[in-house]
Amino acid sequence: MEHIKALAIKLVSCFVLLWLVLGGIYGLDFGDIVTISLVLGIAAYILGDLIILPLTNNTIATISDFGLALAVIWMMSSNLTPLDNLFTASLIAAIGVGIFEFIFHKYMARTVLDKGDERREEPGLRYQTEASEELTDIRIDEDDLK
Repeated sequence: MEHIKALAIKLVSCFVLLWLVLGGIYGLDFGDIVTISLVLGIAAYILGDLIILPLTNNTIATISDFGLALAVIWMMSSNLTPLDNLFTASLIAAIGVGIFEFIFHKYMARTVLDKGDERREEPGLRYQTEASEELTDIRIDEDDLK
């Protein structure tokens, strides 16, 4: 249930952000913005939030989500609309998505990804050396060899 709630938050906020930037400033159609929001929201949730974020940290996941947002918004808006110079619009929208993702990753790490995993409270790896009987020095007397 937490994944559905997180995905809904991501899709709604992605749509609102893209509607403000791409629709309000650059005049893209409502249907195009909905399509871009769905593709970007689902791809970013699967790649950035479920795969990259648990394996790395918030900064790396945010940078990867920014790159994904820039690529998806630029390619899809260039293919869906006849407008020119959409790189600037895509860059502004991707910066907004990156700022949102930084905050959203904290929410994901706190509520969705920590369920049932108490090890995530302390970041970093914990190493422990192994000690066994095979590593102790065994002295053999000469009388035992005869």
